[in-house]
Amino acid sequence: MAIQKPRGTQDFLPEQIGNWNYIEARMRNICKSYGFNEIRTPIFEETSLFLRGIGETTDVVSKEMYSFPTGDKKEQTYTLRPENTASAVRAYLENKIYGKENITKWFYIGPMFRHDKPQAGRYRQFHQFGAELLGNPSPLADSEIICMILQLFKDFGLEDLQVELNSVGCPNCRPEYRKKLISFFESKKDKLCPDCLSRLYKNPLRILDCKEETCKELSIGAPAIHEHLCDECKDHFEQVKAYLTAAHVDFHVNPRLVRGLDYYTKTAFEVQYAPLGAQSAIAGGGRYDGLVEELGGPATPAIGFAMGMERVLLTLEKQNLLPETTIDPSVFIVALGERAQIEAFKVLQVIRGAYCSAEMDGQNKSMKSQLKYANKIHAKYVIILGDDELARQEAIIRYMETGEQETVPLTEVAMRVISMVKGC
Repeated sequence: MAIQKPRGTQDFLPEQIGNWNYIEARMRNICKSYGFNEIRTPIFEETSLFLRGIGETTDVVSKEMYSFPTGDKKEQTYTLRPENTASAVRAYLENKIYGKENITKWFYIGPMFRHDKPQAGRYRQFHQFGAELLGNPSPLADSEIICMILQLFKDFGLEDLQVELNSVGCPNCRPEYRKKLISFFESKKDKLCPDCLSRLYKNPLRILDCKEETCKELSIGAPAIHEHLCDECKDHFEQVKAYLTAAHVDFHVNPRLVRGLDYYTKTAFEVQYAPLGAQSAIAGGGRYDGLVEELGGPATPAIGFAMGMERVLLTLEKQNLLPETTIDPSVFIVALGERAQIEAFKVLQVIRGAYCSAEMDGQNKSMKSQLKYANKIHAKYVIILGDDELARQEAIIRYMETGEQETVPLTEVAMRVISMVKGC
C-alpha cells in the first residue's frame, strides 16, 4: 500500500480498544474518588502559549513541537499541543474559573504531539492522562496528587512502585542556586553536550536532567538544590515528606530530579516502576505556582501530573495485568427467504432497541453459512426464521452453547431473547 500512517503514530483496532476502555475507566473512577472533573481542550493552541508556559529552553519547545501558520494573521502560528497543563491553565483563565471557584480540580485524557524519536512506549502522537489542582498552596495537595497516582497503579496490580521526590525551589531561592550551578559547570563547559552548553546560562538546572553519559559524569558533585532552599520551600518540602510518610508512601529524595519543563516550582516528582529497568518512570509532575500568573492571570498556586497511556498499557501488558476480553451475550438472526428477512429485521430492531448486541445476514446465504458466521461472532442465541416458521407465526431459538433449541411465538421471540441476554 502506497499510503501508510505517519511515523510515530498508531492505528488502534477493535481488538485493542477493550484495553484502552479498561484503563480509561479506571482513570475516570480514581478521579471521581478524588473529586476531579473532566475537561477537554483544543488539540492545537497558539504557539505562544507553549513558549511562555513550557519555556523556550526546554527540549519540547526547542525540538519537538509541531507548529504551522494559522492562516489568519501574518507570522502567527498554531502548535499541536505537546502537553496539556498549559492548555488547562489557558482554559482556567479564559473562562475566568479563578473568579468562580476557590479550588479547581480537573483531569483530562487525550492525544498530545511531539516530534521525538519513536521508541517502545513513546510515539509522536501519544495519549496522556493527567490532572491539575489549582488554587491550593498546601503541601497536602502535593501529597494528594501523588497518592492518587499510586492508588491508580496499585488498582492496576502494579507493585514495587517508588516515588522520586525533589524540591526545585521558587523564584526567591532559585536565582542564587542558579549562580552556583553556572559557576560549577563553567569550568567544564567545553565537555558539555551541545544542548547543555546552550542551557548553561539560560537554564542550568536542565543540565542535571541530561541523559548523555558525559554530562551525567560532569554533574557529579554539583550543588544540591535542597541545600539552597529558602525557608518557605524547605518547610513546604518537609511537610510533603511528612504527609507521604503518614500515608506509608515509599519515596526517595532525588536532588537531581528537575523534570523537563520550566514551569515547575517547589515539589517535583516521578513515579517509577522498577521492573521496567532504565526507562522506569511511568508518571510525573510537580507544583507550578507561577504559571497562571505567567500567562496573565492572578497569582495562583497549582500542582499537576501526567502519564503516557501507551506506556501504561505497555507496562500492564508486560506484567500480564490486562484483563481477558469478555464477550457479551449476543444474538444472531438466521432469516431464510425474502419475507423472513423483512420480519427478521423487525425483530432485530426491537432487540437492538433494548441495547442488546444483535446481527443478521441479509444476503440470502444458506442456513449453514449463516450459522457458521453466528459461531464466528460468538453469538450465544440464534433466532431461526423461515417460510415454515412464518406460516405458523413462530420462531426457533437455538442455544449455541448446548445446541438445544425451542419454538416460541413470533410475537414473543424478541422479548424472550432480550430477557435472556439481560439475565432477567
